[in-house]
Amino acid sequence: MREPDADSYALKSTAPDEVAAPDLPYLPPMPRAYRPRIGVIGAGGIVSAHLDAYRTAGWEVAAICNRTRSKAEAKAAEFAPNARVTDRWEEVLADPSIDVVDITPHPADRLPIIEAALKARKHVLSQKPFVLDLTEGRRLVTLARDKGVKLAVNQNGRWAPHLAWMREAVRAGLVGEVISTHASIHWNHGWVSGTPFEKIEDLILYDFGIHWFDFLRSVIGPRAVSVFASSATASGQTAKAPLLAQVLVRMEGGQASLIFDGATPFGPRDTTYIAGTRGSLQSDGPDLGQQSVTLTTAAGVARPRLQGTWFNDGFRGAMGALLVAIEDGTEPANGAEENLDSLALAFAAIASRRTGQEVRVGEAARLTL
Repeated sequence: MREPDADSYALKSTAPDEVAAPDLPYLPPMPRAYRPRIGVIGAGGIVSAHLDAYRTAGWEVAAICNRTRSKAEAKAAEFAPNARVTDRWEEVLADPSIDVVDITPHPADRLPIIEAALKARKHVLSQKPFVLDLTEGRRLVTLARDKGVKLAVNQNGRWAPHLAWMREAVRAGLVGEVISTHASIHWNHGWVSGTPFEKIEDLILYDFGIHWFDFLRSVIGPRAVSVFASSATASGQTAKAPLLAQVLVRMEGGQASLIFDGATPFGPRDTTYIAGTRGSLQSDGPDLGQQSVTLTTAAGVARPRLQGTWFNDGFRGAMGALLVAIEDGTEPANGAEENLDSLALAFAAIASRRTGQEVRVGEAARLTL
């Protein structure tokens, strides 16, 4: 019997032809004419990215609320000088001229605010992660539908240029059916040391990882079956929460993995790979703002030249998707109902990390931080 050679083992590859990259709708969506007055509830640090994105897009922020009024005043002075400032979110919801509210406090705090906003018939963009209980999330989705308003989640990573282009390539059928998806992220998340974030035991899988669970859901659909995850504390890290985590996802007809090395002091790297039956996608770079994407098919390799950056195009995309849905009477691309599937993946990963067992997606319906 003839011994297989290196070519038989696919240990060699040939350089594919260079081909033109397809034109895909990956840029942040913008409403054609709809220009609502927006109320922002919560003025924490990340809200600067929201407000800068809205200012860049030309959207009016009519009110900013924070329980510490001085924080709202500071944000208004920097980003929206004409915005009304208040320390009572009820005043924002009572304003009939405000159509859309961006609700940013932590999940447990914002749940009653979201409910009140929907009852006031305001369209809502909720900060991520959306909820701590999938049942509560479904209740809010039903409430929004009953009130005739839209409910979206600020999964801003969906409009990071490299992730958005890959997602649209998958949805356009350019790689066929997805066989595998792998994201490997190596960076220094040690900035959480000394902040309230380090008190979240599953910080990386929850607050950070939700971006990648959401991206995974956006490219594989409802095919995820179960999850196995683990975490670890890195040598030398000062933050209390583990900064290392890894996730294996069993899915119908394929597999996926997420690697989070959040304690990498030197040589950061971010790589995402999607293999499909008709082609593959790869994005690679030193950080999430500098990424080069390739699409490889039988025709050759395409290298799109992408515009924009995650910060702050991602935040413009999250609000823009909601405004487009309101204008067109459609479900937002970042709608809350679909986002519950992303949360189910994250919850399963956290339950697996805590139990050391593989967890079926959907079995972990509630998260205790």
